Formats: sequence, structure tokens, C-alpha cells
Amino acid sequence: MVKKILFVCLGNICRSPAAEAIFKQKIKDRDLENLFVVDSAGTGGWHVGNLADRRMREAALSRGIELTSRSRKIDDNDLYEFDHILVMDKDNLNAVKSLIKDNTYPINSKIKLILSYSKKSQLDEVPDPYYGGQNGFERVLDLLDEAIDELIDSLID
Repeated sequence: MVKKILFVCLGNICRSPAAEAIFKQKIKDRDLENLFVVDSAGTGGWHVGNLADRRMREAALSRGIELTSRSRKIDDNDLYEFDHILVMDKDNLNAVKSLIKDNTYPINSKIKLILSYSKKSQLDEVPDPYYGGQNGFERVLDLLDEAIDELIDSLID
């Protein structure tokens, strides 16, 4: 059965499109593409339709990962459409959970912080690199790379 994965950050131009692209690259490398549908979204709509931030695209491309998705805002349907909703930080976790209108459907259990899958990082949140320097984008990619390996392993067991 195909599993649908959604990555979420604030504007869907840095962290979540990077997570989407890393996940897609890793499942391609492992010949698992037929097992997953992957997307990303933001809790805010300021950048809808835009490509990922140029700095994140360049940092990812230097690692052989191409970010091609366009920003979109998460909507109520995503809560039901996706099997796993992985958010970058606690503010976005709360924003996604605030979209839940039907408490009878078990949505809460599928919304998690992406770094809850990391065995190496002491952080629980992926920091937003938008207002920082280039090192912030590299750090985000490092954090996501390791957590996504663990996520994929947990989903194919």
C-alpha cells in the first residue's frame, strides 16, 4: 500500500521542500519510489507558487539534490489525505493541529516533528534558516538527511 507523506514548515520555501526533495532522492536511490507519494506545504501562504528559496536550492544542489516543488499552503484536506504529516518545529506542529475540526478521526497521531525520527540530533526542531547565513541551510540539510533515513526505515519495516 502506498504511503502518503507531507512535510510542513512555515512558508514552504526552505525546510519542507528540502525534506520533500531529500525524501524523494533517498527513495529513488533505494528503489522505493512506488511505495510513497511525497509533498510539502507551509502553514503560511506568503510564498504560494514560488520555488524554494534560492539559497536552499543551491545548498541542496551542491549535494546532488534538486528542489523543484512550488510552495503551497496546507489545507484541511491534507489532514485526511496524508498518512504522515511531518513538521519542522513546534509552532508549525501547533498550526497544523489547529486545522483539526473533527476530533473523532485519529489525525493527531499522524502529525509529528520530523526530528522525532533522528537518533543523532539533540534538537527536536529544525531551525528556520531564512534569516541566517549559508551555514543555516547546510545545518538544515544535515538534520533532515539523518532524520529522513530513520523515517524511511521506520516506514518500510
